[in-house]
Amino acid sequence: MLRGFALVCIMLDHMPIGVARNATISNFFLFDAAELFVLLSGFLVGLVWRQVAARDGTGAAQRRFAIRAFQVWRAMMVAAVLMALLSLGLQALDLTHTAVWNGYAEMLATQPLQYLLAVGSLWMQPNLLDVLALYALVLAFVPLVLPGIMRWPLLTAAVLFAVWWYAVPLNNLLPNERPGARGLLFNPFGWQALFFTGAALGVYRTAVMARLRPIAPLVTLLAVCTLIFGALVLIGWRVGQPLQPLRDALFAVHGVIDKWPMDGARYLSILAAAWLVAAPLAGLFGWLAGTGPGRALATIGRGGLVSFVACVLLSVLGDAGQNAIVPAAAARLLVDLWTIPALWVIAEVLARWDARPSRTALPVRVRGATPVPAPRLELRHQPAQGPRQGRGPGQLA
Repeated sequence: MLRGFALVCIMLDHMPIGVARNATISNFFLFDAAELFVLLSGFLVGLVWRQVAARDGTGAAQRRFAIRAFQVWRAMMVAAVLMALLSLGLQALDLTHTAVWNGYAEMLATQPLQYLLAVGSLWMQPNLLDVLALYALVLAFVPLVLPGIMRWPLLTAAVLFAVWWYAVPLNNLLPNERPGARGLLFNPFGWQALFFTGAALGVYRTAVMARLRPIAPLVTLLAVCTLIFGALVLIGWRVGQPLQPLRDALFAVHGVIDKWPMDGARYLSILAAAWLVAAPLAGLFGWLAGTGPGRALATIGRGGLVSFVACVLLSVLGDAGQNAIVPAAAARLLVDLWTIPALWVIAEVLARWDARPSRTALPVRVRGATPVPAPRLELRHQPAQGPRQGRGPGQLA
């Protein structure tokens, strides 16, 4: 459910003049839907890695995620073409859209090979698809990093932390098409810390919860204080000059808050929220997952890459519709609300297609490995049951 919720928020956030974007995650917390998506994706990777490695060996898990990294890269390429074609069609119909730069459509129409090479090499990451570029990169390193997390967790964590610490200068070494900027917009050297934190939590979920459960009240208090601190920072930003003394006092604590290299304040905020969802609020979120909207969000989350690509295209379509009716806030809200069931319909059609007997009868195999079933993972905290790992939210990556 939570990954579907993250995709819906990403879709709404990508419509610049939308109304519903004023009620998404970033309006209430220091982090936004991108952080939620990356943390959950890492968590699911950790769950799947542990299952596959335990059943078929580390080599099978490495092959699985090497293939998955390629699949994400391929989805990014397909989405880049579809998004540019959609933008080209909207331009032909004289429909203004600001969610995506018109230059991508022009480049695809006039220099298609250069466009594909620029996107495929990650020299250019079209806006709305930069998260997929980040996801493909971190997945490509899963076969190298996860064995370290399994065998030498503390040493691996120290190395990943060091990479995060030097994320900005490392990212500046990467060439990029943005004038006056260096590296990727979503700094992979910074965001890997969040992704692999999620992966480590997926691998050691039972052990981590067993360690934290005796001090759960203290952890919950710290998590709540962290989120309150973030809320005060947001209030200071929005009110501005009248709260300048408060802003100065908070700045002395948190320093520069920058999403793109994944600063510490945003990192701690998403982890604090994750603890509240996994522990004290687990019952509430378990109930929400069983409601109609919760099941719909779960379907969207299970749609994986198809849902992400659909979310991007619906953002562009919705933005074009909203630009055609700018003065009418109520009408723009209707466009927002239309995109959500549209995304669910696409995910539902995909789910029914995948559920056909001809597909379910033939499990996908990784060469040299026995098939691994993909169970539905529940958003519900389960008590530790020895060394066996429980199930977490979302769907197997």
